[in-house]
Amino acid sequence: MKTFKKIIIIALCVILGLINIALDVRIVGKVINSRTPKGGINKSLCVDINGTKQWINIYGKDKNNPVLLYLHGGPGSATSYVDYEFTRKWSDVYTVVTWDQRAAGKSWLKNTKDTTPINLDTMMEDGLEMTEFLRNSLGKDKISIIGHSWGSIFGAKLVLAHPEYYDCYIGTGMTVDLIENEIRFWEAAKEWAKGNEEDEQLIEKCASGEIPNMSVEYIKVRTEMMNKYGYGMDSEKSDYSMMAALFFNPYYNLWDEIKCLKFATTQGVAETYYDWDATDEFKGLSILDETEYKVPYYNINGDKDYQANFELAQDYFDSIKAPRKKMFLMKDMAHGLMEVRSGEFSDIVHEIAAMESSK
Repeated sequence: MKTFKKIIIIALCVILGLINIALDVRIVGKVINSRTPKGGINKSLCVDINGTKQWINIYGKDKNNPVLLYLHGGPGSATSYVDYEFTRKWSDVYTVVTWDQRAAGKSWLKNTKDTTPINLDTMMEDGLEMTEFLRNSLGKDKISIIGHSWGSIFGAKLVLAHPEYYDCYIGTGMTVDLIENEIRFWEAAKEWAKGNEEDEQLIEKCASGEIPNMSVEYIKVRTEMMNKYGYGMDSEKSDYSMMAALFFNPYYNLWDEIKCLKFATTQGVAETYYDWDATDEFKGLSILDETEYKVPYYNINGDKDYQANFELAQDYFDSIKAPRKKMFLMKDMAHGLMEVRSGEFSDIVHEIAAMESSK
């Protein structure tokens, strides 16, 4: 019995020692990632935006570079727990602003009890107030926007409505029209599932119902079909370690990470976003008829992206007028292109920055 107790005590000591070492390593990694580049900026703060505290990080290697505001997807799906790993790859040509939109990520942590209804007007007001804050605080007449998924249509609407505040638009995982997007998705899914009677019946059931249908069951089937046939968000392994990015995140403490991960795995997004998703306004989101851009327009899409249909994005791209425009298509890539091939994506961002600086 004494020997058994001794073994247990030794095992516990070893486990505690390993945990302590891991935490020490984490602290060192966070300190390294928290450093401000010489001549640059690395600043995290909560900004008063439209009645709520909203978190941003501003990171860049040269304060004189143009400012690029990154709009995450969802709506409500912040990526700040890992996105510094890919956004910093742009920081030699842009001062990159990562923004957790209202009720998302660290902004949600600051306002967990906020139940203010969300609609397009509210999001547009948020976007304009954030733009004004960045223009004033960073001393820029105009800023650039890069938006992914929901962030792409959000950003497009900001640029279309107020071109006087923006000098460049980059859309990725481009969302153009929610209804047409879903129609095209189910058309593609029927082709994938040919010969699989069970999947064909499931797809027919979803495709014959209300479109778009943002119910949990609808999204579940949609996601399962994409993953099963090789078109999922992460269709291949990421070119960086997301676990390491999470572990060494300089902006999250351990408690924040636990709360956000629990929230992400149990609820996904704030209830206010689920409420908005169910409205006719959200389901009818579209920029199909808005084709006159007064700023340069760029797209970076994957040729296997059916979550935000890449062919629909191409059709829209062909229809728009802009001072300059270019489509970049990443081969064999689905919706998670920034996270999965961050190096290739960064090369394209650098190409866009070079084109804009030489105009």
